[in-house]
Parts: sequence; structure tokens; C-alpha cells
Amino acid sequence: MAIEPEIIGYLAAFCTTISFLPQAYLTLKTRDTESLSLGMYSIFTVGVLLWLLYGLFIADKAIIFSNAITFILSVTILAFKIHHTLTRAQ
Repeated sequence: MAIEPEIIGYLAAFCTTISFLPQAYLTLKTRDTESLSLGMYSIFTVGVLLWLLYGLFIADKAIIFSNAITFILSVTILAFKIHHTLTRAQ
């Protein structure tokens, strides 16, 4: 029995997206972003956005779905990080 490549794509998308949920949940719950790297989250969020655009260009549902969810989560965390960085600087 052969495994369809699309199934592998959906499983990979599920794993990478679900792995991001604990960090997003913890950040939203505690509002603590002190230990998060602004540079890392900035680059990560841009990377996820680029993957989302790539998925849209090639019309790959697994890439689109997983990166849309991950982008929403990462941009939320990034927004908290930027907000806390700016308010700490004042």
C-alpha cells in the first residue's frame, strides 16, 4: 500500500502547525514575551508569510492551510513582542 504524497504533506502541516500552539497559548495566557527573540519571531513570521504566498501560487492546500494558521499565531505573538518591547523602552 503506497502512501499518497498529499497525505504526507497534510501530516507535516499538522505537526508543524500544532507544535506552534503551546507557545502561542502560553504567550496569550501570560502576556509574557520577555524570553522571546524579536529578531527570530520577525524572520519566522516573514518566512511563514512567504510559505503561505508560495502555497497560494502553486495552489497547495496543505501549505496554504498550515501556513495561514501559523501566520495568524506568529503575527499575534510578534505583535505582543513588539508592543512589550516598545512599552518597556519608555
